[in-house]
Amino acid sequence: MELIYSLAVGIFCACGVWLLLRPRTFQVILGLALLSYATNLFIFAMGRLTLDRPPLIDPNVVPDASMFDDPIPQALVLTAIVIGFATTALFLVMLIASRGFTGTDHVDGVEKDE
Repeated sequence: MELIYSLAVGIFCACGVWLLLRPRTFQVILGLALLSYATNLFIFAMGRLTLDRPPLIDPNVVPDASMFDDPIPQALVLTAIVIGFATTALFLVMLIASRGFTGTDHVDGVEKDE
């Protein structure tokens, strides 16, 4: 499971970097979104991935530290999802405004043939 999880984070990160280097603004926005997904998955994994554990703790069992997941990474990821959504919405509004002003969605505002 850890191999699949780390491959997913690596693929999201690689695709995000590749899209960040593209000349179109929408591709750059998608690249930023993929990088934020990769970062969220990485932070979430820092809270421990536990297998074969029940989702609810039995009250008859004396709890120890290994029975609990760390709530801080989960709270950080939840906050990052909200901030990432707002940032993506802001970038999309900037994309639409830039396209209206320049007539193109190229990153520097100039097409290659001009």
